[in-house]
Amino acid sequence: MEQKKKHITAAGLLITIGIVYGDIGTSPLYVMKSIISGNGGIAAVNRELIIGSISLILWTVTLLTTVKYVLIALNATNHGEGGIFALYALVRKMGKWLVIPALVGGAALLADGTLTPAVTVTTSIEGLKKMQFGSSIPVPNQTVVIVITIIILLLLFSIQAMGTSSIGKAFGPIMFVWFTFLGVIGICNMAQDWSILEALNPIWAIKVLFSPANKVGIFILGSIFLATTGAEALYSDVGHVGKGNIRGSWPYVFICLTLNYLGQGVWILQNPHYQTHGGELNPFFEAVPANLRFFAIILATIAAIIASQALITGSFTLVSEAIGLKFLPRMNINYPSTEQGQIYIPSINKMLCVATIAIVIFFQTSQHMEAAYGLSITVTMLMTTLLLYEYLHKKKYPFILRICFLVVFGFIESMFLISSLTKFLRGGYVTVLIAGFIGIIMFIWYFGNKVRDAHEETNAYVRLDEYTDMLTDLSHDDDYPTYATNLVYMANVKYNKFIKREILYSILDKRPKRAKAYWFVTVNITNEPFTAKYAVNTYDTKNVINVQLYLGFKQQTSVNVYLRQIVHDLIKDGTVEAQPQEYTTTPGREVGDFSFVIVNDVVSPLTNLVGYDKWLVQSRVWLQNLSSNPATWFGLEYADTVIERVPLILGRKRTEQKIRRVAAINYAKAKTKIDL
Repeated sequence: MEQKKKHITAAGLLITIGIVYGDIGTSPLYVMKSIISGNGGIAAVNRELIIGSISLILWTVTLLTTVKYVLIALNATNHGEGGIFALYALVRKMGKWLVIPALVGGAALLADGTLTPAVTVTTSIEGLKKMQFGSSIPVPNQTVVIVITIIILLLLFSIQAMGTSSIGKAFGPIMFVWFTFLGVIGICNMAQDWSILEALNPIWAIKVLFSPANKVGIFILGSIFLATTGAEALYSDVGHVGKGNIRGSWPYVFICLTLNYLGQGVWILQNPHYQTHGGELNPFFEAVPANLRFFAIILATIAAIIASQALITGSFTLVSEAIGLKFLPRMNINYPSTEQGQIYIPSINKMLCVATIAIVIFFQTSQHMEAAYGLSITVTMLMTTLLLYEYLHKKKYPFILRICFLVVFGFIESMFLISSLTKFLRGGYVTVLIAGFIGIIMFIWYFGNKVRDAHEETNAYVRLDEYTDMLTDLSHDDDYPTYATNLVYMANVKYNKFIKREILYSILDKRPKRAKAYWFVTVNITNEPFTAKYAVNTYDTKNVINVQLYLGFKQQTSVNVYLRQIVHDLIKDGTVEAQPQEYTTTPGREVGDFSFVIVNDVVSPLTNLVGYDKWLVQSRVWLQNLSSNPATWFGLEYADTVIERVPLILGRKRTEQKIRRVAAINYAKAKTKIDL
C-alpha cells in the first residue's frame, strides 16, 4: 500500500490539492486583514510595513512549511502515516521523556482542529455581509452570518462518513480553481506596481520587526504565523495521499499563495484612504474586481469548507495513531474506502462538530476568532521540532546539522509562540482549555496504563492450557446448571496460551459457569481490506477453544456471525463436540446458543496503591468504562452479551484486618444501655 502511494499521478495531485492544502490555502483570507487591524487600520500603514510583512509571510512559509515539513518531516512517516504521533512512534525508543512533547503537541493540534473550521468559514461568509443584490441584502448582519456558518459546518461534518477519497475527488478540481484564482488576482494587482517584488528580499522581513512603522513590534509574528498554520495538517494528511503527491503539488500552491499576498500588498498601498461600506476591511475581497467579488466569496466559502476538511481528516488520523500508542481509549474506526489510510471516526466527528459550532457561537466574529487562532498550533510545531531532532539523530545525520535544525527552527517557533501568547486573554485561552482537556485525558490513559503495568501482579496472566482439565470437568458436571451452550469471552490470548487471570476468575470463581464449550476469541485487524480467516487451538480438548480471528480493516467485525460458522466447521470435522438441539424451530439444528461475556475492571479495595498512583489508575478505569462499548467493536449489539465487573488488584494485597471472636453478648443488657 505504501509503495503504491509513492507514485505521483495527475489524479493523486488533484486529490492532494483537494484535501491537504485547504487550511494553508485559505490563509490569504485573513492574514493581511489581521496585520492591518493590529497596526491601527489601513490609514495607519505605510510601504515599509506592508513590504516587510509580506516578506515575513513568504519567508515564514518557505522555512516552516517548505523546508521543515515538505522537505524534512515528510521523510519521517510510519508505514506511510504522518503527524506528530507517527513521528513519536518512530523515535520513542530514543528516550522516555519524548512522550511529553508528543502528548502536548498532539493535544494542541487536536484543539486547533476545532478552531480552523470556525474561523475560515466565518471569514468567507462575512464577505457577503451587507452586499446588495438588486434591491435586497441577503446577509444584513452578523447574526445571519453565524446562522449560515453553522448550517455549512453541519453539512460538512455530516458528509465525513463518505471518506476522503470521495471528498477529495469532488474538492480537488475546486481547490485547483481556487489556487489559480488566487494567482491570477495577485498578478492583476501586481501589474500596477511591480516594485512589490522587493518583498522577496528577506532583509525586509528582519527590518520590519524593529521598524517604527510596525506598531506592535515582534508581536506582529502572531498575525504572520496565520499564513502557515496548515503545515502541521499537511504532515498529518500524508497517509491519505502520499508524500510524493504532496511534494509534487506544493510548488504550484506556494507560487499561487505568493502571488496573492503580493497582489494584496499592492492594493493596500494604492488605497490608503479606502472606506468600507458598513463592514470590516478585508484586503482579500477588496482586491478582487467588483464584478468578480460575488464569485470570489462563493469560491472562498467552498475553499473554507475544504480548509476545514483538511483539519478534520488530520484529526481522524491523529486519533487513530493515538489509540495505537495507547494515548486514548479504543474507539470505533470506519474505513470508507479500500485504502487503510482513509478513516472516519464517528465519535470524534461528533465532538469536533459540537466544539466548532460552540466556538462560532461564543466568538461571533472572525476577528475575535483570529485573536485565538494559531496559539495552540505554535506549541505543536515546537514539539514536532523536538521530535524531528531525535529522528535526525536516529537516522545518524551529522551532529552539526541536527543542532542547526534544532536551533534555527526552535528559535523561530519560540518567537512565534511568544508573540502568540498575547492572544491568550483575547480568546487564546479557549483553545488552551480545549488542549488541556484533551491532554489530561491522554495523560491519564497513557500513564494510567504505565502504573497499572508496573504494579500488576506477576500472576495477572495465567496459562490457559493449565486450566483445560478443570474447564472440561466443569463442562460435564451435572451438579451445575448450564449457563450457555457456547460461552464466549472476548479475550486477548497472548502467545496462543497466556490469558488474563480475571477471565478464568469470571468462569470459575464468581459463580461456576457450566457450558458445552468455552471459547476465547481474539480479533486481529490486518492491513488488507477484506481478509477473513481464522485459526484455532483446542489444547487437545473438545471443550476449550482459542480462536484467532484475522479480519481486514474493511471487514465487518461481526464476531457472532463468524463464530457460528466456525462452530459448524469444527463440529463437522469432529474438533468439538456436537450440540444437537432438542427444542428448536429449525429442524436439524446442530449449534446451540451463545452467551458473550465482556469483562470490565474495577479497582479492588485490596489493591496496594495510594495517592497519585491510585487516582491515576482509578481515573484510567473510569475512562475505559465511560468511553468504551466493546459490544459494538465486536458486532455484538444484538447478541446475548453480559458485562461483568471483576476486581483489579494491583501490587501486593493490603494486610487484611482480623476480627476477634469474643463471648456471646447479652443483647438485652446491651440494648438497655443504649436506650439509657
